[in-house]
Amino acid sequence: MFVHFAPHETRTIRRIPRALRFPAPGRPKGHLVMVHNERGECPMRIGGECSIYEDRPLTCRDYDCRMFTATGIAVDAAGQPEIAQRVGEWEFRYETAEAAGEHAMLRRAAAFLQDQRDSFPVASLPNQPGPLAALVVRVWRRGGSGGCGDCGGDREGSVQSAPPARRLASTRPL
Repeated sequence: MFVHFAPHETRTIRRIPRALRFPAPGRPKGHLVMVHNERGECPMRIGGECSIYEDRPLTCRDYDCRMFTATGIAVDAAGQPEIAQRVGEWEFRYETAEAAGEHAMLRRAAAFLQDQRDSFPVASLPNQPGPLAALVVRVWRRGGSGGCGDCGGDREGSVQSAPPARRLASTRPL
């Protein structure tokens, strides 16, 4: 496992020791990765906490285990059993039928990206489930123009042109 960070994340880059930074394979020049240690942990995690929390990479800022439940993208249960357990505990309730529909659209968009991965340029989609789920959620939140091809709806029903899904309420079962 590794953590990706982009060239514009200058504060992050300054905080991560040079010996832990490597060029990101398949990414444009200036993109870097930090490899997890031999225990599969982030080397910036010290004493059970992130030692660079205020300057952590965007990848870490975007990470939220609810994104796996929200998008329907499976977490690597063998490699990340604690996250898989947390993901299994989340459920979503909806204030409106529209919110339930938006969640269904989000899941269709995620499924589209997974099913049609070979239709996208090489290295344009993350290979790991976490970064892919984060990308889907980030695009969904931003909204914007354009469509995602045939992701289970028309242009107005695509992940990019739909309004952000802000009315999804997530809860943990008791």
